[in-house]
Amino acid sequence: MHKLLFLLCTLLALASPAQAARDWPVEVTLAGRATTVQIYEPDPLPPVEGRGAVILVHGFTRTRATMVGHAQALAQAGFVVVVPDLPYSLDSRDNAVALRELLERLREGHFAPRVQRLVLVGFSAGGLSALLASSAPGVVGFVGLDPFDRPSGIGLDAARQLTVPAWLLRAPPSACNAFSIAAPWGGALKGLVEDRVIAGAHHCDFEAPTDWVCRVACGPTAPERQQAVRDLLLAVAERLLRAGGTSVAPKAP
Repeated sequence: MHKLLFLLCTLLALASPAQAARDWPVEVTLAGRATTVQIYEPDPLPPVEGRGAVILVHGFTRTRATMVGHAQALAQAGFVVVVPDLPYSLDSRDNAVALRELLERLREGHFAPRVQRLVLVGFSAGGLSALLASSAPGVVGFVGLDPFDRPSGIGLDAARQLTVPAWLLRAPPSACNAFSIAAPWGGALKGLVEDRVIAGAHHCDFEAPTDWVCRVACGPTAPERQQAVRDLLLAVAERLLRAGGTSVAPKAP
């Protein structure tokens, strides 16, 4: 039943006309470090009651610029989107602390439209930081885009504790995703809705836009694979932030 609902949400998201949107940067301090957060606001802005936002988290050595395409598509579909530059380069745990601080400020309306419901989306190492922050108050969903875990399994431990709906969208094993090191999350997430591998995908397919550095290191991108990522994000936002449902069917034993 939940797969049918998800398909319906996907079709609604794809059929919805684009809305006007504006964006602006905000200078903030997160986890003790100054950084920049980009806010995307649709026009018209959804009513404050039940309003949600999608937080897009970039990967290792990347910046918020690699999430612009996803952010614009979501904002034009009517969703508030927030894209931070992660303040720490190496430790996903420090970035998770920063994300938790960001989520709290968003719920309080400090520097962006006040929101009550939050969906965390993280790419690569940003997927680990997002997962570690997904137990924060107000989070109603998590999406891992070809995510990374540490060999210690810190992400796997967090996945076992997470109960909100979760989606994993991955590339086949390669050096750039540490040979699918985060694949075990799929068996650990209690609220797993979907764990899908995009055939033929490379790590860079999950950014929007990517750059030549990623393509040289990890492989070429393809429009149809990038669109599959975009479609998932739109459908998840439609389901969790506009359709109003957060329940998922339990996984088969």
